[in-house]
Amino acid sequence: MVQKLKKDLKVFELFCISSGAMISSGLFVLPGIAFSEAGPSVVFSYIIAGIFIIPAFLSTAELATAMPKAGGNYFFTDRSLGPWIGTLVGLSDWFSLALKSAFALIGIGSFALLFFPGIGEMQIKIIAVIFCVLSIIVNIAGIKHSGRFQAVLVIFLFSILAFYIIYGSFFLEGQRYTPFVPYGFNSVFATAGLVCISFGGLTKIPNVAEEVKNPGRTIPMAMILSWLVVSIFYAFVVFITIGLVSPDQLRDSLIPVSLGAKSFLGVPGSILLGFAALLAYITTATAGVLAASRTPFAMSRDNLMPPVFQKISRRGTPVYSILITSGFMIFIILFLSLEALVKVASTAFLFVYIFNNLSVISMRQSKIPYYQPKYKAPFYPYLQIIGILAYGFLIIEMGLVAIISVIAFSVVSLLWYLTYGRKKIKRECALDHLVCRARGREEKICTLNKELRTIMLDTDTATGKQFKEFVKKAIIMDLDKVLAWENFLKMIAGELSARLGLNPRKIQRLIKRDRRDFKILIHSGVMCINFVVPGKNKFEIVMVRDKKGITFSKGDSNIYAAFIMAYSRDQKDFFLNSFVWIVDIAEKTNFDEKWLNAMDAKELKRIVLECI
Repeated sequence: MVQKLKKDLKVFELFCISSGAMISSGLFVLPGIAFSEAGPSVVFSYIIAGIFIIPAFLSTAELATAMPKAGGNYFFTDRSLGPWIGTLVGLSDWFSLALKSAFALIGIGSFALLFFPGIGEMQIKIIAVIFCVLSIIVNIAGIKHSGRFQAVLVIFLFSILAFYIIYGSFFLEGQRYTPFVPYGFNSVFATAGLVCISFGGLTKIPNVAEEVKNPGRTIPMAMILSWLVVSIFYAFVVFITIGLVSPDQLRDSLIPVSLGAKSFLGVPGSILLGFAALLAYITTATAGVLAASRTPFAMSRDNLMPPVFQKISRRGTPVYSILITSGFMIFIILFLSLEALVKVASTAFLFVYIFNNLSVISMRQSKIPYYQPKYKAPFYPYLQIIGILAYGFLIIEMGLVAIISVIAFSVVSLLWYLTYGRKKIKRECALDHLVCRARGREEKICTLNKELRTIMLDTDTATGKQFKEFVKKAIIMDLDKVLAWENFLKMIAGELSARLGLNPRKIQRLIKRDRRDFKILIHSGVMCINFVVPGKNKFEIVMVRDKKGITFSKGDSNIYAAFIMAYSRDQKDFFLNSFVWIVDIAEKTNFDEKWLNAMDAKELKRIVLECI
């Protein structure tokens, strides 16, 4: 039996997880390094990087609202592009998140130099390991506690940064902004690729999507809010820091914001911002362990990782996945040079972004009925194509190390899939359906459709409750005679006339108008009929049993159970979700037998209500 994670996260907690993951090295370390590449125009580099990330996070938001499952980036690509690509993205995502989090933990040790001057490299690493253990404890305690812990840290962090921006603006020196573009405009775009990793925290949200309350609304709101707020803070903090610190000091500095605070607040200011940086690194490490551990958890549920990764504790957290991910991070901290691997982590993030955009194209073009995202990325497919080209360009621009990293990730993931997962997996993906359609063959992808339908039902509790109320007042028709389509149509129109406020003949015309789309055979003997009516806020259900059968046309099987839904255009989303409920009910074990053997109309209604 598949174990489920607790749904405890809301908009604010998701915002804090994402924002806390971004406001760390991207703000407290990278500005100094980026300044040496672009000068004062590094402010524009951060703005451009924020724009570059738009296709990735909007596409990811769409996928997450359609498939809110743990290990989001892995899950999306696996179901849309196949298990090998899913393995590739899963391993890349896990590696990049774990590496970024380990780098943040080293950052904690580095900023400890502000409080304890003279400590050595091994002491810095020991401090990093101690904070890694703290992150493990917080994550194992439960997602709710982790989200709240993250929220407290992020609120305090933003408060300190807001103070820095407002108070520091009175001490700016204008000459430090000239020349504004000392190395040419090409350097601005090149540096944008360098700082693009600063927005990597946005893609942590989908990894915990299965633990989100009302994901259709919560996920896009949290991602857009996080992107907007963090982009503003990045631009203002970098702009203020440039005006406070001399170019010689700022260039290649690993503590640029602390230097800025020291310029107008002295040593106490440097310590205050150093403390803020410490909080930022803690939030990044905590969110990193949280998000990274969900990827092997999800891959394990799909037989692409050993079963131990999917074990869940009494607190509803994937404890072994957290411990193994954290153990990998501790290994990196103690034995590897993180600076040499930062470019690899950046490449892995960009790689994931490319496949997320490809996943949206694959899912939409395959026209899978149950791919019903609550949020749709705008400007499809141009936004996704621009994103794919932009991230590919950045990888190439990053040089040989990045290209070798892409090849290495691809080879390792292929070998892992072939040796461990291939024989265990017989799963369809949207790309399979797309290829069949391109060859002129329409083939049903039953297992993927069923899985997406199950996800919709599992996450859409609000529609389930509303649908239940409509079923309670639904029209029940219990017939025991052979009916031709025209006679059946007249009966339906007569029953719905009063409720819809329409003439029966008008209803018949509306049904015939939608004839191409109205008739959906769920399985032999069970059918769903739907049609659009004029007006607003209209939705009615008619449930029919005919023991002798309804005949629609010669050669068709007789229909013994029919569900008719009439709805106004403003209720289309609710109709689509209701249709999913009806299909799920009709495919329940023994539904046909129960339906045909029910004593009366009251029992027919009870059979449906018990399945919701």
